[in-house]
Amino acid sequence: MSRLDRTLIADLAPFQGMDAADLDTMLGQARSMRVVKETSIFEQEAEAHAFFLLLDGHVRVVKTTPDGQQVIVRYISPGELLGIARALGRTTYPATAVAAVDCVILSWPSRLWSEFAAAFPSFGANTYKAVGARLQDAHARVIEMSTEQVDRRVAHALLKLVQQTGKKTDDGLLIDFPLSRQDIADMTGTTLHTVSRLMTAWEERGLVKSGRQKVTVVQPHKLLLLAEGQADK
Repeated sequence: MSRLDRTLIADLAPFQGMDAADLDTMLGQARSMRVVKETSIFEQEAEAHAFFLLLDGHVRVVKTTPDGQQVIVRYISPGELLGIARALGRTTYPATAVAAVDCVILSWPSRLWSEFAAAFPSFGANTYKAVGARLQDAHARVIEMSTEQVDRRVAHALLKLVQQTGKKTDDGLLIDFPLSRQDIADMTGTTLHTVSRLMTAWEERGLVKSGRQKVTVVQPHKLLLLAEGQADK
């Protein structure tokens, strides 16, 4: 395999503050791979044999509850690490990661995790900062699920995805990967019927446009007011 170019990762958040030699050292031990849409990158509770960096595409992280319900925990965007079980003190993956579109990722054996964190302090610090942000986000979602009405939860979820992946189009801000109404239901702890009812109502009001697993937020400001409970339903 040809040598990977450090410019692939030099500007990404996990690698900020690292010098060229250190980047080359890390890339020298990485493996590049393509993952076809709807293929699992790793499975919940499987041995955490590797950790990964998403270079291109989008990945959804899905957790299966003890009663068999699937919940979409988050979406991973390019430039983010995933499968970092060792950073959480785990030897198994806490959830399943599935390619939402065709993806390009880098992988490293998990045994290198502690070695990299010790040898490259900025990489370790950046990674733990990301873990902290994800835990904070998870706590915020638990509070949302416990206290917010479903319309506010769905509005928050769409706005978060727009913030992550929004692409300007003539119609508004397109969530730039396939997103079904079932996916939205799985993100927000509600039913397909409820999401369909909400999306239809919001389309009639001109807040969103959807179809063929595409969602565009037409009026993000009004959706934000709804998410914050400041708009009429």
